[in-house]
Amino acid sequence: MLVYLLWGSTYLGIRIAVESLPPLTSAAMRFAAAATVLAVVLRLRRGPGALRVDRWQLGSAALIGVLLLAGGNGLVVLAESGPPGVALPSGIAALLVATVPLLVVLLRTLGGDRPRPWTFAGVAVGFVGLVLLVTPRGGSGAVPVVGALTVVAGATCWSVGSYLSGRIRMPADPFVATVYEMVAGAVALGVIAAGRGELRGFSPAEVTGRSWAALAYLMVAGSLIAFTAYVWLLHHAPISLVATYAYVNPAVAVALGALLAAEPVTAQVLLGGVVIVAGVAVVVSTERPRRPVDGAAAEAARR
Repeated sequence: MLVYLLWGSTYLGIRIAVESLPPLTSAAMRFAAAATVLAVVLRLRRGPGALRVDRWQLGSAALIGVLLLAGGNGLVVLAESGPPGVALPSGIAALLVATVPLLVVLLRTLGGDRPRPWTFAGVAVGFVGLVLLVTPRGGSGAVPVVGALTVVAGATCWSVGSYLSGRIRMPADPFVATVYEMVAGAVALGVIAAGRGELRGFSPAEVTGRSWAALAYLMVAGSLIAFTAYVWLLHHAPISLVATYAYVNPAVAVALGALLAAEPVTAQVLLGGVVIVAGVAVVVSTERPRRPVDGAAAEAARR
C-alpha cells in the first residue's frame, strides 16, 4: 500500500522540485540524504557491523542502484523538467512508467522463461496503449514526444534493475541493500549532473520554498519509505506481485496532477492510459501465482 500511494504522489513532487532546482542535482541530493539517514538508523540500531557486505554484494547493489535510480528515476526527472510544452506532465510520466511490468515480461522471455499466452496478450495491449499515448497529435494537449521517449528509456532501466535484483547476489538485508543502492544512484546522478553543467551558476538562495518542500517530501516519502518498501518486496515477494504498483500509481499521479497542478487530462491521455493499465492488469493477473511462494510473500500479498 505504501508503494501504491506514495509513489503515485512522487511524480507531482518531482515536477514541483525541478521548478527551481537542477533536475539531476535534486535527484542526487534526494537519494544521498535518504541513504545517510537510513545508514545512521541502521548503525544506531544494529551496531558497527550493520552495513557490512562483501565486495560482490556491494557491486551488485551498486549496479542495481545505478539502473533503478540514476537510469530509471533520473530519466523521469529529466523528462519532467523544462518549460511548458517541453516538460512531460507528471500524470503522463506515471502512465508511461506503468509499462515496467510489460518490459519485465520481455526480459524474462529473453532470459529463457516462457510466460503464458495471456501474458503476451497483455503485453501487446499495453504497448498499443503506449503508442496511442505518445502518437503526436495537434493541439496544446499533445504529449511531448521527446519527454515520453525519455521516460520509456527510464522505465527500461528500471525494468532491467528489477529483473536483475532477483538474479544476482545482493546483500541479504534489503535495508542494507537500499543504503548502497541509494548511495550508488546518488553518486551516478551527481557525476552526470556535473557533466551537464547543472551546478554552474546554481544558487541555493534562488530555490523556492515550494521546491525545497517537494524535495523533502521526495526524500522521506519517495525514498526512505516507498523505495525501501519496494526493495523489501523485491527480496520477499514474486515480481509479478510487486509489479502491481504500476497500475495503481498512474491513477494517483493523474488525479493529483489534474487537481493540484492543472495538468490537462485529454481524451488521448485517458484512452492511452486506460489501454496501458488494462494491459498491465492482464499481465499481472495472469502471472500472479495461485499460492504465495513463502510466508513472506503471503504477508506481502495481504498488505
